[in-house]
Amino acid sequence: MKFKQEHESFIQDFLEAIEEKRAAIFAGAGLSAGAGFVDWKGLLGDIASDLGLDINKEDDLISVAQYHTNEKNGRSILNKKILRGFTEEIELTDNHRILARLPIDTYWTTNYDALLENALEEYDKIVDVKHQVNQLPNSKPKRDAVIYKMHGDAEHSSEAIITRDDYEKYFLTHEPFVNALKGDLTTRTFLFIGFSFNDPNLEYALSRVRLHFGTHASHHYCFIKRLSQASDESKADFEYKVRKQELRIGDLKTYQIHPILVDSYEEITAILNEIERRFKLKSIFISGSAEEYGDWGKERAIKMIHKLSSKLISKHYRIVNGFGWGIGSAVINGALEQIYSNSKRFSGDQLVLRPFPQFPSGSKELPELWKDYREKMISLTGIALFVFGNKLHPTSTEIVKADGVKKEFDIALAQGCLPIPLGSTGYMASELNEYVISNFEKIYGPNESLRKELNSLATETNAEKLIQTVIKIIEILNSK
Repeated sequence: MKFKQEHESFIQDFLEAIEEKRAAIFAGAGLSAGAGFVDWKGLLGDIASDLGLDINKEDDLISVAQYHTNEKNGRSILNKKILRGFTEEIELTDNHRILARLPIDTYWTTNYDALLENALEEYDKIVDVKHQVNQLPNSKPKRDAVIYKMHGDAEHSSEAIITRDDYEKYFLTHEPFVNALKGDLTTRTFLFIGFSFNDPNLEYALSRVRLHFGTHASHHYCFIKRLSQASDESKADFEYKVRKQELRIGDLKTYQIHPILVDSYEEITAILNEIERRFKLKSIFISGSAEEYGDWGKERAIKMIHKLSSKLISKHYRIVNGFGWGIGSAVINGALEQIYSNSKRFSGDQLVLRPFPQFPSGSKELPELWKDYREKMISLTGIALFVFGNKLHPTSTEIVKADGVKKEFDIALAQGCLPIPLGSTGYMASELNEYVISNFEKIYGPNESLRKELNSLATETNAEKLIQTVIKIIEILNSK
């Protein structure tokens, strides 16, 4: 898919921020609304009616919540609205799932719901949720992501920030949240998604960063949908709205927030998908097992795998490996040798190890555990290499093709992970190479230069040339 230049520039820059671990997400009500939760007008519609107001005519919704609290001499009805409106089980959106799969460790939100934490937990990430000031000093051990719910949590609706009084006192009651947000806005690149920028707490934090750093402040991005003229809307009214949006965009730029204009909300999902696709193409899964090494011989085979792994790290790719029998040690040693040789250029994060569980867990037997494990491991990657692929028959001394490697190949295809079987290593890898060549266009589309390189993997037994070809194929796939 070809993207507009502004979208392409954003994709490249935000992908770089993700890879450098300085990307952050700020989720607004629009992200949750896509899943089916109400937005602020939906939440306060009945409240406005009870006051004799029309919610569709109201822009200052914070004041609507305040008026209702004043009239009822309390906010118990408002608290119940939040609790009922944002605690039901609801299906995650594609956008939630994409963001959760990406290695982003910092999330801010003004939403009360639990969609972000549910999405992250669905992908087995340890989430540290902070919705109260006293939670800020303590960090959950081994956390993968932190979510700052700066306006509270639906399960604690009495503490939610919703009325004008809450907002006016925020800088006294929640000053540590404001300071933490200012710190992240200073050092990270945020993507604002589903956010209207009408929140005074965020505006205060942004203004403090702007005052301190001016045009040298860290830059951020936000999605904004282009306005379209309604069938019953006059040209003058539409042009007025367009002009107002232009002015709003200009104002955002003074905070170093660069708007990414889209024609539809589906376009946002396409852009996020592309970011994930490109990130995953730099993550290489190495599948294989070897009880024996055929014509390669053990020493030469181990050296080849060691050098291949080292070369992938030197090219700034990430390696994901399940520690396959007879293969895993060479993969790990090759990667670590390159990482330790220049720790300023390469990172331990470039090697992701997922050794298979050896015992049943809970209600799951090993075959089911291994299937889940393979699916989650391969889901981290966009390219899969297959080497050798043999094992000792469980009831005899016969060497047979490894069915586990074939299962990993099938999972890779099902998940859209592009396979590169090194056919010259024999066994299951040879069988998979034949399948890929026979189904080349179905897997890769028309690309004769790529087909030629893949064909050569079936017969190339020179280790250096084999590694060069594999790297060339990976670079071709990353350039598409």
